[in-house]
Amino acid sequence: MAVKVITDSTADLSPDLVKKLGIGVVPIYVRFGNDVYRDGVDLDSDEFFEKLTTETSHPATSQPTPADFSGIYSKHSNNADGIISIHISSRISGTYNSALLAKKMFDSSCPIEVVDSMFNSGGLALVVLAAARLARRGKSLPEVLEETRKAIRQIEMLGMFDTMTYLARSGRINRAIAATGNILNVKPLLTFRDGEIVRAGMVRAASRGMDQLYNFVRSRGNIRELVIVHSAAPEQADSLRERLDPVFPAKNITVLKMGAALGANGGPGVILVALRTGD
Repeated sequence: MAVKVITDSTADLSPDLVKKLGIGVVPIYVRFGNDVYRDGVDLDSDEFFEKLTTETSHPATSQPTPADFSGIYSKHSNNADGIISIHISSRISGTYNSALLAKKMFDSSCPIEVVDSMFNSGGLALVVLAAARLARRGKSLPEVLEETRKAIRQIEMLGMFDTMTYLARSGRINRAIAATGNILNVKPLLTFRDGEIVRAGMVRAASRGMDQLYNFVRSRGNIRELVIVHSAAPEQADSLRERLDPVFPAKNITVLKMGAALGANGGPGVILVALRTGD
């Protein structure tokens, strides 16, 4: 038996990576009006953004319940030496707390470690991938946990939002500010600081934003892994991937599709880069 790695769908991992590394994924919930979907199960990324841009109601997202986590812990506890459950930052979601509650209620001899990644999307993906690869090599729960915590310290993330419209609809920013920003074609750059999403700057054109993402990567040394995440913007993601090739081999850059969690706030056209540095 080996350690089982669990995460939530805000990691934006592709089905291929999930299957290849044996990662368990607990979906968040997405609501359009009276219709509720499980992110990545009932509604994939392409379907979500199609609905986002055509539905009259703005979607609401909600965290998995403790029962959702108990179910997946129960499923894997009999075939694992331990479970490490890695989730979106507790500063922006209650998902981590749901997982903690499930751990407290779960009656099993299988040890469970619940970890706050301090990120979402690509940053969370890098943490989960680090843990899953070590687990696949048969490492113990303490060893996988140590690698997970090390990865969290080594990850940085920067993203460009193409529009403020969806940030305003979700209540993240004032609608008047969003309207002014859209008229001026201003695009916010966002990053993570101590588990919270904070503004890293503003640009007046998408090309300037892509320059900022490129320079963000170029200024970092000793990059060991890099992912690009996009929301319904595959051409821009591929363009950035190729542009980064002299800095970090394009063939080693993983491109992921953004799901509902960040997509509901960012809308289409988000491009973000997450990287891990160090040995």
